[in-house]
Formats: sequence, C-alpha cells, structure tokens
Amino acid sequence: MAHIAGRTGMLNLETADEAGIRSWTLDYTVDILDTTDFADGAATNAARTFIAGLSSWSGTFEGLKDGAPYALTFDGATTQTIKLEEDATHSWSGECLITGIHPNVSVDGVVTYTYDYQGTGELTESDG
Repeated sequence: MAHIAGRTGMLNLETADEAGIRSWTLDYTVDILDTTDFADGAATNAARTFIAGLSSWSGTFEGLKDGAPYALTFDGATTQTIKLEEDATHSWSGECLITGIHPNVSVDGVVTYTYDYQGTGELTESDG
C-alpha cells in the first residue's frame, strides 16, 4: 500500500479552506451495547453478546494564529460545516459545534490555536 504525505491535507469550514491550519484529528466511534441475557450465561461456553449502538465523531484542529479561524462562533449552539480532507480524493464532512479554543504561546515558538469540535448528526465519508 502506498503511503500518503500529510502535506496535502486541508480543513474547510463553512465552504472556505482555512489558511494556517497545520493539523487535524478525527475520532469516529460507535457505542457497543451489551445484550447478554440469562440464556447466554447458561450456555456451556458462556459468552457475552453485543450489538452496535449510536455513532459519534469529534476531534481537534490546530493552526497558526495568523490565518487560523480564531473568530469562530463559540457559543455551544451554532453549528459549523466542517470538511476534513486527507488528500484530494478522501474526505469526511458534517456539521459540528466548536467546543473549545486553546491558544498556545511560547517564548521560542509561534502562536498557535487548537480547536476542539463535536460532530452533530451524520459524518459523511467521500472517497473519490
């Protein structure tokens, strides 16, 4: 399998590619629900049983202050359309809430901002 360089990644908010973004993460998970009952427990080789529950997605993105969207709506109620691009052909998109903003300032570095987001609703994956 060919490796992909992260340098072609992109983050898009409200239909605009965001300048200054250096990295992003996405955590896409599904709840696993325990459906084990007494009949399962009485079997000779007793084992738990599970089904899939609800999915959720969240993550972070980080950028340089000069160019980063540090004026994002941060009120817990306003959704943002987010598109996370791995490369020119693979991306994820959906609606999210900005849940945290973390400025980072050090004497020997550039000022950066890290943002936390929580997806609301479906996450759509595009491959092509």
